Amino acid sequence: MTKVNELHQKWMKNKEYSKAHEELAPEFALARAVIHARVTAGLTQEQLAQRMDTTQSVIARLESGRTRPSTQTLERLAVATGTRLHISFEPAGVH
Repeated sequence: MTKVNELHQKWMKNKEYSKAHEELAPEFALARAVIHARVTAGLTQEQLAQRMDTTQSVIARLESGRTRPSTQTLERLAVATGTRLHISFEPAGVH
């Protein structure tokens, strides 16, 4: 286990940290999905940025979870990576 994972496991025992982590789960999932789409398409951040007519720093922010992209941005990302955007709603409590 990496140091980061060890720290995360330790901090998850803290109620406030655990709650904050849970609240951010959708952002983490979206960031992982963006990274997966780019990597699966065999693109660098710079190449994806060019296909989306944006900058590499925008892609980096999307992949870090520091920004909440619009559906328009997600649609452009899907086209640029040759994927299909699928948004769904699940019952509360399902992750």
